[in-house]
Amino acid sequence: METTSLYARLGGYDAIAAVTDELLARLLKDPQLGGFWKGHCEDSLRQDRQLVVNYMCAAAGGPVFYQGRDMKTSHKGLDISASDWEVFMQHATAVLAQFAVPPPERDEVLAFLTGLKGDIVERP
Repeated sequence: METTSLYARLGGYDAIAAVTDELLARLLKDPQLGGFWKGHCEDSLRQDRQLVVNYMCAAAGGPVFYQGRDMKTSHKGLDISASDWEVFMQHATAVLAQFAVPPPERDEVLAFLTGLKGDIVERP
């Protein structure tokens, strides 16, 4: 039995990029999380966006190669708290709902993101 990748079920690159763009826009505007990007120039923000798109596409089984650092290295020293993580997850959940991602795929994405928590959160 052949299974279709999460990447394909989410709609491929363009769909994942659109969700990422909306999620990043929300994160940048969030009063608790926006400070993590304070001082980044537009070029750095574009590079961050592309890294996230590539990471999500690759993690979903797509034909995209992620060339960035692992999550632990990428977030080390940012002092991300459990509260920050919860706010991030609320935004992620809301964006998936906004794009009407079906429950099975939504749950897979949220489970995947939850699996990253230990590499990203540095304090309670």
